Amino acid sequence: MIVDLPDTTVSKISRALIDVREEGGAVALGRVLTLIIVTTNGGTEDGIEAANDASREHPMRVISLRLDPGGEPKLDAEIRVGGDAGASEVVVLRASGAAASNVESLVTGLLLPDAPVVVWWPDNPPATPSHSPLGRIAQRRITDASTVPYETSRVAHLGDCYSPGDTDLAWTRLTHWREQLAAVLDQPPYEPITGVEVRGAATSPSTALLAAWLRLTLGVPVDWHYLSADEWSDGIKSVRLTRASGDIVLERSSAAIARLSQPGQPQHDLVLPRRTLRECLAEELRRLDADLLYGRVITEGWALLDPTPSQETDG
Repeated sequence: MIVDLPDTTVSKISRALIDVREEGGAVALGRVLTLIIVTTNGGTEDGIEAANDASREHPMRVISLRLDPGGEPKLDAEIRVGGDAGASEVVVLRASGAAASNVESLVTGLLLPDAPVVVWWPDNPPATPSHSPLGRIAQRRITDASTVPYETSRVAHLGDCYSPGDTDLAWTRLTHWREQLAAVLDQPPYEPITGVEVRGAATSPSTALLAAWLRLTLGVPVDWHYLSADEWSDGIKSVRLTRASGDIVLERSSAAIARLSQPGQPQHDLVLPRRTLRECLAEELRRLDADLLYGRVITEGWALLDPTPSQETDG
């Protein structure tokens, strides 16, 4: 069910939420958190769709806030429940002009009482998320270094503005890579790693974060660089771990398949696709405490890493 509320106020939206629950039987008693999605560059529906899918694991109230500071002063709203909202309640706010100038006042009256708040900026995050009006009221703050505005140097600034509770989906996309590499090193022979190479697309901030994690975890130099679009167009391409008995190589042969090569063992093809937005969001919502490892990677790990990837290409 979708209820449209054009040219409205926050108090009217709050009243309409109560009416919708009373008339339709939808209740918020089982909601475990409030997720605020803030966009300024479109993509509202993509974020809502990912949140609706994730809500089947984490029932929640979703507040999607689309800001247009330059438009006519106005607040339009839409309430979605039932089949149009997964296992969540969705409140879509479109604020323009002066109505978009105080974002905290737009959402405080719509938050679930006594429930954690998570803020997600799919694009154009504030310079320091924890210091922003919405960031100050949130337990977790989610950004995505792979979206607008995209710059290869953006990863380098994550540590500069980090506060406990921050995370980035470029880090979340690494989970399966980290699991696979950790599983390999848990098997004999238990030889020390003496060198690491990481390769990935220039549009993949996860490549830099993987290099920083390996530098922090293994304590050895990491050679990393971005490949040209002709060589590899999206995501991480490969990791090579060097040790006395030979190299361990985990390399994608396609967008979804990676080949694991180890000395003295047959090669294995592993399913390792790029993670979907829904998977990454659901993983981040499983924990509402600070991701301390992420904090160490973007501060300590990045400080140890050569911050300038070489521009050589694989032959």
